[in-house]
Amino acid sequence: MDVTIVIPTKNGGELLDRVLKGIYMQETVYQYEVICVDSGSNDETISIIKKYPCKLYEIPSHEFGHGKTRNFGASKGTGEYIIFITQDALPASRMWLQNFIDAMKSDPEIVGGFGIHYTYPDCNIIDQRDLAQHFKNFGTDNTIFQLTDSNRKKYETEEAYRHFMVFFSDNNSCVRRDIFEKYPYDDVDFAEDQIWARKMIEMGYKKLYCPFAPVYHSHNYKLTTYFQRYFDEYKGLYKLHHFLISTSWLKIPLQIVKHTLDDVRYIRTLEISKKEKIYWSKYSACRNFSRYVGGYLGGKYAGYSKRRRKWLDYHISQQYKQRNA
Repeated sequence: MDVTIVIPTKNGGELLDRVLKGIYMQETVYQYEVICVDSGSNDETISIIKKYPCKLYEIPSHEFGHGKTRNFGASKGTGEYIIFITQDALPASRMWLQNFIDAMKSDPEIVGGFGIHYTYPDCNIIDQRDLAQHFKNFGTDNTIFQLTDSNRKKYETEEAYRHFMVFFSDNNSCVRRDIFEKYPYDDVDFAEDQIWARKMIEMGYKKLYCPFAPVYHSHNYKLTTYFQRYFDEYKGLYKLHHFLISTSWLKIPLQIVKHTLDDVRYIRTLEISKKEKIYWSKYSACRNFSRYVGGYLGGKYAGYSKRRRKWLDYHISQQYKQRNA
């Protein structure tokens, strides 16, 4: 088998049906299998999966872990390459799989790669801008990243560059099985993909960015959900990079105002109605509150007492709620 595609699922709904349909419509010379690992769906997810020639494995919700569940799914396949996508990442091209594996095979030192994400048409305007700019930074052609003598000092001293070098996303990623079986994902709550990529980069391996293997992937969460997600995200970023979104509560109000003003300047350039501009400006202010307050709590998580961490996980963490649903 050339490729194993692993998809963790839970209550994937109609979008999962579209994702699986898109996978099985791929135009490729490679043989591939699809493995779904479901962690307690209570909607039509199981029946949707059974419509397709997937291998289905079911685990209890409390057994889910971003790293260990993907490790489990990968272990059930035989593909030389393992592609990880999420249940809401829709292949945006019938050449997605072919282009991804062709790019991975272009250099024998490439051990992992990630593909571009497009936003869905209904995505909020803030994420439309941010996601487009984020992936634009990686280039417009297949690009290989490696830590060498020429960029090692920059990697060690510049935090932003280090984030850039180790970015990796399991929404749309590919790894070589021979390497992944030696170095599987860590069993962590968040950022298992970037933790793995950092290890590979620091071991001297090459990482690929493939803009020709696109998926649609974006969200329109409730603002309260963004608070939970930023808490989890910055808890993971601290573990990975010791990164703090803010070093003091006192700095947070100014950071919120500055970020919101930047957003407002962007919103004013858009060809939308005045009413819409007011709405999105308010949205930005609320979301940046979630970003900086939730992110601050997540970044400081490691320094809190065990009792306080337990309280924060129970009341805020989206990952905790997903595992214990």
